[in-house]
Amino acid sequence: MTDLPDGATWYPAPTAPDPADARPDVALVLPGGGYHGHAAHEGEGYARWLNTIGISAVVFAYPVAPHRHPDAVVATRTLLRDLRAGRYPGLPSAPRVLLVGSSAGGHLAALVSNAPTPDERAVSDVDDRPDLALLCYPVVSMTDHQHRGSADNLLGTGATVWALGALDTELMVDGATPPTFLWHTAEDPAVHVTHSLRYGEALARRAVPFELHVFERGAHGIGLAEGTGTAAAWPDVAEAWLRDRGW
Repeated sequence: MTDLPDGATWYPAPTAPDPADARPDVALVLPGGGYHGHAAHEGEGYARWLNTIGISAVVFAYPVAPHRHPDAVVATRTLLRDLRAGRYPGLPSAPRVLLVGSSAGGHLAALVSNAPTPDERAVSDVDDRPDLALLCYPVVSMTDHQHRGSADNLLGTGATVWALGALDTELMVDGATPPTFLWHTAEDPAVHVTHSLRYGEALARRAVPFELHVFERGAHGIGLAEGTGTAAAWPDVAEAWLRDRGW
């Protein structure tokens, strides 16, 4: 029994029949869904892909609307910290943690990859960050090319520009932000490609190792992107990046 918290599901890599014998690498997967739901293809779908490359995964259905910030980020940081501390019987002890987030889940992953916001510190000031981050067509900014659904669901309708700007994750990047892999499509109609470009620029300014891939074609939320042209290459490129970083 893994005894994970509500909303968290364990997907052990098939190369390790006994999860306790798995190498200490775990992916914590945060599906997209505009902070109002959780897209299965970006949750279980990604976990199954990670399993094929030998990485066990936990998919987390983090708090969404009517929950507001900082509920999702506090819950995710707590789960990440507990995974790393080996607090769940049957899971690897002291694993390295890869945080994978898509769309709004990418925004959450970026929040967790950086220092706690003042709202978070009112609940917990633990600065627990992943070892690596993989962001798929992420929502990054709450003010530039805003994804209105994510903003309204996270902060409530009518949030002030100051409240929104406080969650512009490209402004949070610092020297402790983990190495990050990002990908996006140039024609994404829902979350503008500048979100990933801004985050990549912020990583570059802080000398944080990163890799950024922009594919010309592909709608928003295409997940593993099978049959979508050049974007279908992203899982292989991401795997190569992970291998290059010792995973």
